[in-house]
Amino acid sequence: MSFAVAALLLLAGLSEAAGRIMPLLVRRPGVARRNVVGLMLTGALVEGAVFALWPLTALTLAEFLLSAPPPGGDLVWTPGLVAPLTLAAVLAFPLLGPLLHLLLCVGVGAGLTGPLAEATGLGWWTAAGCVAAAGLALGLAVEGVRRLVVRISATATPQVTA
Repeated sequence: MSFAVAALLLLAGLSEAAGRIMPLLVRRPGVARRNVVGLMLTGALVEGAVFALWPLTALTLAEFLLSAPPPGGDLVWTPGLVAPLTLAAVLAFPLLGPLLHLLLCVGVGAGLTGPLAEATGLGWWTAAGCVAAAGLALGLAVEGVRRLVVRISATATPQVTA
């Protein structure tokens, strides 16, 4: 993965993390800047990693459908493929609405479908199903972990220092 691709994925992750953390900041205006920066960086790394795993997961799902190894090479993010994802993450800042965010992610997934179909030899619709299933699985996994972390942190007892 080139530096440009990694930077674009991190920027997309940062935008996603900002959209998740802004409602928290509105509800809790006294949150320390240090905590906000830590949450933003952690969120950016996690979301960026999920974005980076999207083509690999889609390729793995497509390989399950094939009886032989795929004739093409690996499916990796290129600057041309990741730029629309970054644009979607920035434009569809999650506070602007989940419908616009979903629409732009579908557009990015459609852009990823063509290279997946070429790399595996599958039809476009089958590749689109693999991309959609991979995106949905990764999204649900991240949301599950996010809810688990919130639940654990909400039940943790605050420690008083003397």
